[in-house]
Amino acid sequence: MKFIFDLDGTICFKGRPLSEAMVRALDALAQKGHEIVFASARPIRDLLPVLPPHMHDWPMIGGNGAFVAIGGRIVSTSPFDRTVAEEILKLLRTYEAEYLVDSNWDYAYTGSEEHPIRRNLDPERRAQNLPVEALAEIVKVVVLRSRDGERMLEALRKLPIVLYRHGAEEIWDMSPNGVDKWTGLQAMGIAPRQYIAFGNDANDVALFKHALRSVCVGDHAELSRLATERVASAEEHVVRKIQEMLEEHQASNNTCPVRLKS
Repeated sequence: MKFIFDLDGTICFKGRPLSEAMVRALDALAQKGHEIVFASARPIRDLLPVLPPHMHDWPMIGGNGAFVAIGGRIVSTSPFDRTVAEEILKLLRTYEAEYLVDSNWDYAYTGSEEHPIRRNLDPERRAQNLPVEALAEIVKVVVLRSRDGERMLEALRKLPIVLYRHGAEEIWDMSPNGVDKWTGLQAMGIAPRQYIAFGNDANDVALFKHALRSVCVGDHAELSRLATERVASAEEHVVRKIQEMLEEHQASNNTCPVRLKS
């Protein structure tokens, strides 16, 4: 079975690397032949620091589907159309927004050094923080704050983009139109009902809609309605659910049909 895991708030918490208990749980899945895919809002660059080195070659979806990595190499990116990117940048300037703009590897960050996003941004200095005009292309945009948030949000909703509003952090997350975690899975050749998904936020909705089973971590209203199962937002509950699913699959594989005599 394929298992698709969101990262932040699902299997890693407060921006910290995966715990030893979580690594053991995921390794147990892999050792039994299950395929694991990480699917995050983070670009691939910022996925790597929270994963142990032996997982860096595992399949990954970053930027809510805008990046796809297989075998430790980014195999595809989905940037914004240039005209749309220019409209977004115009709105960033008009509303004096603080932002994180990701290119295919480098980025432009103008927010506070104390913002939680900054703590998770390129901690290993794998890339460069450049002026936004110097980025070759724009793949993902996160608005941290702006002068008139509601008016900016209204303007953004008129653009052909995928827009997520994360209420807990009060940030807005933008991806190119038609790009989400499900399209990232499709780029890997994964079909509907061929996987189990774990997630905790609005950007996991597309994953849940096409999953065979889905586990909502926490109490996100829309995800909870779509999920087949739900666990509390605490690492021990997620680890326990992974272990339970592994045991279920083992039990299923060990069950042999009984042939009745005629």
